[in-house]
Amino acid sequence: MIVDCAVYRHGHRTEGPEDLSDALDEARAAGGFVWIGLHEPSEREFDLVTREFGLHPLAVEDALKAHQRPKLEVYDDSLFMVLKPVVYEPKGDTVSAGEVMVFVGDGFVVTVRHGVGAPLAAVRHRLEDEPEILGKGPTSVLYAISDAVVDHYLEVATELQTDLEELEAEVFEPVSGGSRHTASRIYAFKRQVLEFRRATGPLAVPLTRLAGTGPLGGGGVPFVDDKARPFFRDVSDHLTRVNESVEGLDRLVSDILSAHLAQTSVRQNDDMRKISAWAAMAAVPTMIAGVYGMNFDHMPELHWLWSYPAVIALMAVLELLLYRQFKRRGWL
Repeated sequence: MIVDCAVYRHGHRTEGPEDLSDALDEARAAGGFVWIGLHEPSEREFDLVTREFGLHPLAVEDALKAHQRPKLEVYDDSLFMVLKPVVYEPKGDTVSAGEVMVFVGDGFVVTVRHGVGAPLAAVRHRLEDEPEILGKGPTSVLYAISDAVVDHYLEVATELQTDLEELEAEVFEPVSGGSRHTASRIYAFKRQVLEFRRATGPLAVPLTRLAGTGPLGGGGVPFVDDKARPFFRDVSDHLTRVNESVEGLDRLVSDILSAHLAQTSVRQNDDMRKISAWAAMAAVPTMIAGVYGMNFDHMPELHWLWSYPAVIALMAVLELLLYRQFKRRGWL
């Protein structure tokens, strides 16, 4: 469905014709552009936009099916870019990724949104409040969407860092050292970091091309004003910070998991030593009592007056010696 459709001239929104073809012709004649926003359109709903703007069928297929990696594709009549905005829910400790597809061509911008976390309404309102930026044409829309998505990446990375610090404090708690559910929480957190990385990592190459840096960005990108390169370079720098933060989170959560497993192993060894020590202490009186329980007639201790208290005292002394020995070695 079409969420919003507007014609922009010199950075200001105007009400154009309802017919998309007439709106495009009018925008081009006035040196402006048409911006159409769609949310999870069906194939029939998207056919009209495809015909009017001459969108490439491969890009249209990607926009309809979604589930794409962040990428930048250049076609004869348009530019196609995929971004994956993310939303982090602290209550459920989950990272949810949506998708935003952006078509940029001569005098038009078409945005297609799938899922959650798409800041397109806020981007449109912000641009309409800054006509000097919106007046730069369709490039300004592509820049503003990329900037909003990447800036939100920074917020999500900060929230993940905060939650990871709490998880780290739980693991290294001197008393408990984490609960029995800590390992599952660490694995779940690692999955969220991986989901976040799937959204941020592949976006580095498209932004590098738009910024005109690196081996893929030297020749410029069609339908993107060369003067916009510094703006995309700024977005690319922010994305680099995000990717470095994600890599740090991934390494740290792996280290925390290893530390937790090591602590668990140490605690299990301590428990085994304690069990072994108590078993050894129980074996001594059991062995002595077993000897006297064999009912032999010719045992000198059987007819001694102090044999019973002597045997009990011997058991107590041996138990005390074993206890002190195990305690000194830290087994108890």
